[in-house]
Amino acid sequence: MSLTVGAATLLAGPAALAGPAALAGHALAGPTARAGHALAGGSTAHAGPAHSGPGHPGSLGYGGAPQGTGLGPVGGRQLAGRGVVVNYPARGAHRLPYVAASAYVIADAGTGQVLAARDPHGWYRPASTLKVLTAVTLMRALSPDAAVVASHRAAVAVPSKVGLIQGVTYRVSDLFKALLMISANDAAVALVQATGSYHKGMAMMNAEAHRLQADDTVAVTPNGLDARGQHVSAYDEALFAREALAFPQFMHDEKLRIVRFPLKPHHKPVTLYTQNTMLDTFPGDLGGKIGWTTAAGATFIGWARRGHTTLMVTILHCVPLTEMTYAARLLRWGFANDGKVKPAGQLVSPLPSVVAVQHRPPARHRHLLARPAPGPGLPTVPLAAGLGTLLLAVLTGGAVVLVSRRARRAGSPPGR
Repeated sequence: MSLTVGAATLLAGPAALAGPAALAGHALAGPTARAGHALAGGSTAHAGPAHSGPGHPGSLGYGGAPQGTGLGPVGGRQLAGRGVVVNYPARGAHRLPYVAASAYVIADAGTGQVLAARDPHGWYRPASTLKVLTAVTLMRALSPDAAVVASHRAAVAVPSKVGLIQGVTYRVSDLFKALLMISANDAAVALVQATGSYHKGMAMMNAEAHRLQADDTVAVTPNGLDARGQHVSAYDEALFAREALAFPQFMHDEKLRIVRFPLKPHHKPVTLYTQNTMLDTFPGDLGGKIGWTTAAGATFIGWARRGHTTLMVTILHCVPLTEMTYAARLLRWGFANDGKVKPAGQLVSPLPSVVAVQHRPPARHRHLLARPAPGPGLPTVPLAAGLGTLLLAVLTGGAVVLVSRRARRAGSPPGR
C-alpha cells in the first residue's frame, strides 16, 4: 500500500524541538544603545525597534548586531544596525511593507544589491533554512547517483522526516529531494554522513560558510534542529541563497511539487508534496525553504524571478505560518522598487579558493577533524568536484568551532 506524506502532516521545517529552557528568550545583544539606533545613510535610512518578532523582544531566538573589528560589517556599514534600513529616493518608491520578523533581507541575486534589511547581521537560530547550506555544500561533493546506506543515527532522526530505514540503501539525488521538498531531517543526517563521517560533513559545511564569507554562521547540525552554539544571520542566509542559484539540481528540486520517494525495497514509493505553497500562489516563484522550531520561530529562504530580475528573501524569527505571507510582501516590494531605491548594502562574493585554504584555525582546534576514514558502502567524494571542499574543510575548522574575522558580540555566548 502506498504511503502518502502530505504537507499537512509535515509542517514547515523540523518538528518543534525546544532547546534547554535557558535558551528560550536569551538575547545576544550588543550594548543596549544599539537597539533602534539610527543607521548611517542620512535621511534615506530609518531604524526600527530591535525586534518585532512574536511576543516581547527576544521571546524566541536571539539576535543583535555583532561587534565590529574596525573593518566594518560585511556588506557595508549600513548593515551594522539592528533596525530596518532602506534608502528611499526623493520620489517614485513604495514604502516597505509591514513584516513582523526579527530579521530579514531582500536582495537582487544578479547585482548582489541588498534592497532593504532588518537586523541583517543579528544571530538567530536557523531551523530548517540551514538545509540550504547543507545542500550547496554537499551537492558539490557527492555524486547524485551515489548510494548511501541509512545509519541508525539517520533512521532515528526526529520529524519532519521521510522515514529512512536503517540498513536500506538510498540514492543521493533522492535524499536531496526529500531534504528540500519536505525538509526531511533524516535525509540531512544521511547526506552529511555520506561524506565519510558526520563530523567531516559538518566540517565541510562550516568551511563552505567561511568560503561564502558567511561569518555570522556556525553550523552544528545538518538539519537546523536547535543546538548549542548554532546560529546564522539573515545576511548569511542571503549568501547561501545566492550560491544555491548556481546549482541546477538544487533549483530543479525546489520547483518540484510532487515526487515519488523509494522508501523501502520492493514496496511502492512514498509520495512527497512540497511545503512551499508559493509555487502556486506567487507569480515567478522559483522555490522556498521553510523552517520552524519552538526556539527559532518560523524561518524562510525564497527565490523568485520576473523578467530578467531574480530576487531572494530571507526571514528569521517570525510567527509560524506567516513566513510565506511576509516573503511575498517583501518580494512584491522588491520587484516594484529594484533600481529605484539606493542599495543598503552588497552581498559579498565567495573567497578565492587560495584565500580560503590559507585561512587555518588555531592548532588546538585541528584535532577536531581527526576521524575514521569512510566505511564500506558509502559513496566516495568525486575528486574534481569535492577535493577543494574537503581540503577547505580540513583546514578551516571543526563542526562546532568557527574562526570568524569578526569578534563575538557582547553578552553571553550563543545557545546558553
